[in-house]
Amino acid sequence: MEPEAVEREFDVVVIGAGAVGENVADRIVRGGLTAVLVEAELVGGECSYWACMPSKALLRPGTALHGAQTTPGAKEAVTRTLSAAAVLERRNYFTSNWQDDSQVSWVEDTGIELLRGHAWLTGPKSIEVAGLDGNQHLLRARHAVVLATGSTPNTPPIEGLQDVQVWGTREATSAREVPERLTVLGGGVAGTELAQAFARLGSRVTLVARSGLLRNFPEEAATLVAAGLRADGVELRLNSATERISRNDDGTLTVSLADGTSVTAGKVLVSTGRHPALEGLGLESVGFEPDESGHLALSTDTSGLVQGLPGDDPWLYAVGDAAGKNLFTHQGKYEARATGEAIVARAKGELKGTPDDWSRCAQTANQHAVPSVVFTDPELASVGRTVEAARKDGYNASSVELPIQVAGSSLHSENYEGWAQLVVDEDRKVLLGATFAGPDVAELLHAATIAVVGEIPLDRLWHAVPSYPTISEVWLRLLEKYGL
Repeated sequence: MEPEAVEREFDVVVIGAGAVGENVADRIVRGGLTAVLVEAELVGGECSYWACMPSKALLRPGTALHGAQTTPGAKEAVTRTLSAAAVLERRNYFTSNWQDDSQVSWVEDTGIELLRGHAWLTGPKSIEVAGLDGNQHLLRARHAVVLATGSTPNTPPIEGLQDVQVWGTREATSAREVPERLTVLGGGVAGTELAQAFARLGSRVTLVARSGLLRNFPEEAATLVAAGLRADGVELRLNSATERISRNDDGTLTVSLADGTSVTAGKVLVSTGRHPALEGLGLESVGFEPDESGHLALSTDTSGLVQGLPGDDPWLYAVGDAAGKNLFTHQGKYEARATGEAIVARAKGELKGTPDDWSRCAQTANQHAVPSVVFTDPELASVGRTVEAARKDGYNASSVELPIQVAGSSLHSENYEGWAQLVVDEDRKVLLGATFAGPDVAELLHAATIAVVGEIPLDRLWHAVPSYPTISEVWLRLLEKYGL
């Protein structure tokens, strides 16, 4: 007869040891509380092993090569194409060969306890864990439980999809070989990035999207990315619905589209969005039920505190993709830092109710300044609101935009093509958002993020003189076009 599991108590129990969970737990122990991380997979999470790091490792060599090929003096010396084997090996390095030893060492050195297993809530502040060691563990949280479980891929309603073996983003970023032909379903960030990465590694790639490419970004910016994909040989089937996927006798897959055409490929990558990974966490035990789509969704305040719990005891938090607000690793880590601070402050009696905007305990940037980068070539970088979003939110918004044509861009590469836009609050004369598209524009983004977060008046921003000759000179040109 197995011994009965003994309940162990911690100040905070964090379910999910990805980058977001690690950041929450770090802030908790820095604040003098105890924390345990519960994780069923690799410590470090999706970003470290199957998303941000491996995808960027696959993209960067092609971007570096293309940069040399577009610069006179360097292009004459470039006589070879990418080595797919070397790129994949470099990708392996950045994922630590899918071993989490270093991440585990960091957790232990930081003073956080790690428990490997599947966790679920059994009631307020009570958690049960099916340990990967075969044992059952009971945990009790004195102050808080944090859900940092990330997100999971959406499954589109395509006939035959369940009957064939396709790639998700995990399979694509961890691929051991480059398929001769690849069809990508989805025109969002992940689908677009991976389509270009595999095209540059030697695949014949077709990208199929139900709507346009990168439709959450300004059309002018997305158009430059589309041109970059086409230049790499990617066939774009935009505004095309996928009706069916079937397996052929030779092992290939045929994707049948609503317009009557079809695409055949060795591999099909399904990249049609993600939703919070909240199933199986026992949320029903504390009063939450799935929505009409069968998915669970949580509403949180600016400290990450889950809304709708019975009673006056704030104990359940959700951060990162699990909170469903901004599915970006950097933003999830920001949320985690604020949530960790809020939990410590509430435990010490220093925080009552909702934290003040822009305080250490508040995720205020979620409403005003979420930065994002599409690491294609050309890159697409944006922060804050688009013009449409600003007006929808009630701002008296205008925009100024122009091609990126400055001395720095012409020096950067031959026939540099880029585009930039600033979104302005006309009542306060501050920036609400910015978008840049072009080679290496990601490094322009943090300046824009600071301007938006700091609500820097445009007449003061005009005194921020860009170094010459850099691509940052586009800031001056934008402000001059605005009228300064």
